[in-house]
Amino acid sequence: MAKEWTLGEKGPSLKKEAEFAVLVSLITPDVTETQAHEHMDELEFLALTAGATTVKRFTQRLPHPEHRTFVGSGKVIEIKQYLDRHEEINMVIFDDDLTGRQTNTLEEALKVKIVDRSTLILDIFADRAQTAQAKAQVDLAQMKYLLPRLRGLWTHLERQAGGIGMRGPGETQIETDRRIVQYRVKILEGRLRDIDLQSQTQRKTRGELIRVALVGYTNVGKSTMLNLLSKAEVLAENKLFATLDTTVRKVVFGQIPFLLSDTVGFIRKLPHHLVESFKSTLDEVRESDILLHVVDVAHPQFEDQIRTVQKTLEELGAGDKPTLMVLNKIDLYRERYFDDLVDAATRSDLESELRERLLHAYGENVFISALTKEGIDELRERLTRLIKEAYVIRYPHQVKNWS
Repeated sequence: MAKEWTLGEKGPSLKKEAEFAVLVSLITPDVTETQAHEHMDELEFLALTAGATTVKRFTQRLPHPEHRTFVGSGKVIEIKQYLDRHEEINMVIFDDDLTGRQTNTLEEALKVKIVDRSTLILDIFADRAQTAQAKAQVDLAQMKYLLPRLRGLWTHLERQAGGIGMRGPGETQIETDRRIVQYRVKILEGRLRDIDLQSQTQRKTRGELIRVALVGYTNVGKSTMLNLLSKAEVLAENKLFATLDTTVRKVVFGQIPFLLSDTVGFIRKLPHHLVESFKSTLDEVRESDILLHVVDVAHPQFEDQIRTVQKTLEELGAGDKPTLMVLNKIDLYRERYFDDLVDAATRSDLESELRERLLHAYGENVFISALTKEGIDELRERLTRLIKEAYVIRYPHQVKNWS
């Protein structure tokens, strides 16, 4: 099955029609069964966010991906047999990136659309991009992702008559498309440079205020936290990547003013080109004075999510900033892990042990619930102290009359 590409134009979103998908994941030796299950849960959530309903999951344990089909040939046959019995399924989503050749081979074997993890994430970003900057960033990431895969995706040209006399036109078309993509990349990079210069000017006009950035894994409650602390009304919903564009609000605690910003959430295996394209948006993180690292403590793999965020922050050059870890959804944590037989004293002891363990592993933290507002006063006190310290460091010769 040949993949048809309309270069330089946004492809069809998964949301335009109802789609049904099966998910495929490879379990490597360094991944446990529990982790594999959580990874598939996340992939299903990604698919749902994009507008696809998951019908079935397939997993296979292999030491490394197969060169031609990613999973083993037997697993490909098993998936094909399932698809033949369920004609409503029109898409197979893989929890890893595929090469152009692998995508083509799988489409020929399975006769449905093949989507890999990066393509799925890019589709979600394309659907949710609202501003000119976000749209250009997503377009750039899509073009850069497509560029190295052109040759593998053009195998349908090799089947036209074939042999002597047909190789030249095929190569010419590939090179033509490559030039189109490269030209598009240059245009988008230039457009983003112009937007970034405007953003830098805007950041300079914000004066001398301390800047606090909300960071964290996607769907942990950052936008809800921004609304809570700033009394703003920013979109907050139970979907991945609800926020793409940075939102900045001026907040005053008592007499202490500062800027609070919400940024795009991070995720496991976030496409490299997407991180590169969004670096101008993430300048808000790099140029901040304090980070509020929001964590969904009720998530079974929340510590893996913490490590993912910390790794991404290091890649952005923001890993050494003063950080307060905000462990959100403590109410949901208790609901999931404490039953009625656990008395209040035992609950308190268990939470204290968790706090101490996380303090030792990741630094200063505070437990809160953005939903019930538990712990918000402690969060405000901790954040106020950090902001005061930041002002003293920045303006050591000025006296701030803050109570």
